[in-house]
Amino acid sequence: MNSFIDEAEITVRAGDGGNGAVSFRREAFEPRGGPNGGDGGDGGNVFLEVKDDMRTLLDFKYRNLFKAEHGKHGTSKKHRGRNGVDTVIPVPPGTTVYDTDLDQQVADLTIGGQRMLVARGGNGGRGNASFATPSRQAPRFCQLGAPGEERHLRMELKLLADVGIIGYPNVGKSSFISRVSAAKPEVAAYPFTTLQPNLGVVQFQDYTSMVIADMPGLIVGAHEGVGLGDQFLRHIERNRLLVHMLDASGLEGRDPLQDFRDINHELEMYGKELGSVEQVVALNKMDLPQARENEPQLREALEAEGYAVFSISAATGEGTDDLLDHLRERLFARGHEEPEPPTDEEMNLQIPQLPWRELEAKRVDEETMEVTGSRIERLAATVDMDADEAVAWFQQQLDEQGVLKALRNAGVEEGDTVVIGKVEFIYTVQEPRR
Repeated sequence: MNSFIDEAEITVRAGDGGNGAVSFRREAFEPRGGPNGGDGGDGGNVFLEVKDDMRTLLDFKYRNLFKAEHGKHGTSKKHRGRNGVDTVIPVPPGTTVYDTDLDQQVADLTIGGQRMLVARGGNGGRGNASFATPSRQAPRFCQLGAPGEERHLRMELKLLADVGIIGYPNVGKSSFISRVSAAKPEVAAYPFTTLQPNLGVVQFQDYTSMVIADMPGLIVGAHEGVGLGDQFLRHIERNRLLVHMLDASGLEGRDPLQDFRDINHELEMYGKELGSVEQVVALNKMDLPQARENEPQLREALEAEGYAVFSISAATGEGTDDLLDHLRERLFARGHEEPEPPTDEEMNLQIPQLPWRELEAKRVDEETMEVTGSRIERLAATVDMDADEAVAWFQQQLDEQGVLKALRNAGVEEGDTVVIGKVEFIYTVQEPRR
């Protein structure tokens, strides 16, 4: 049986843009034709997409790096390179996405088919045909493709279920799911038999349905990591209703009412308003004489606190239909039957851009100056520093975008090494033209 994985960290890399081409027309009777190098294609994007048939983040246990295809290089005759193929990463519904660099939540993916752009492909570089001007009619340089984005994501899965079943180990949660749905969880008479949440679908005669899930491992101290509760408390956040199941027989040596209050205390201590989710109480194991004996006292105490109470036996099925009918009524009373259709904006999301950094020049050491800034770093990454004409064009851009002025203001000196992203060059004072 597959392990249940509900946390994962992945790195996603979009494709780099393809390089532009340096090419010139070579036609009959036109030996010195103009430039016709085409632009490079854009790099592929990386998306997350919700798949309804996924229930775990297990796939990411074995793979945590996802790349999109690079754009193809431009060619002659102004032929543009092909765009890189996008990479689509399937995730289960209920996946919360965090950007670890931004240190913030960036998405809550809950709808089947919902898609989120998480890494943008780099733009293709321009071919030499794009650099032709009246004063530069035969440029012998092109632009390299821009690098694609790299993002570091942390994902948490919070199960999407209409009804969550909570309670101490061995109160009969798994037996109940096995009784009312087609799910076949492992059932045994020892604590923590259930090591992962079990999902079941209850089908009604009118073809409506609801999803139920048991939440294992809740005991005193669960919110602090005792038992298995801290692993599963987050899954309760999305449940519309909770069935709080109690072992009414008391044969485990615990007081059912104290169990009830202990579990609710754990929900309140975990926070996030778990304690305010509507609860229905199920007094289980009514097939046992001790449960029959304790039932009146338990019912009186719980109903006095305003809870709807149902006496059931997960082993024989007694009372389960009444409980399911009540849950269905409560769910549909909240508009569960006809949810609002999602908008295009909700179905197609984009991760926030990384913070824009303004131009800044500063001295790193006695011989090195560093220039930072989103615009100039992106531009520097596309310059072919091995092509003299490309370097001359880049120097012109440094002047036009205020980089040289910023360097002078920061105290740059002749012979200093200037670093812009991955590009390095020696600063040289040019003599003014006469």
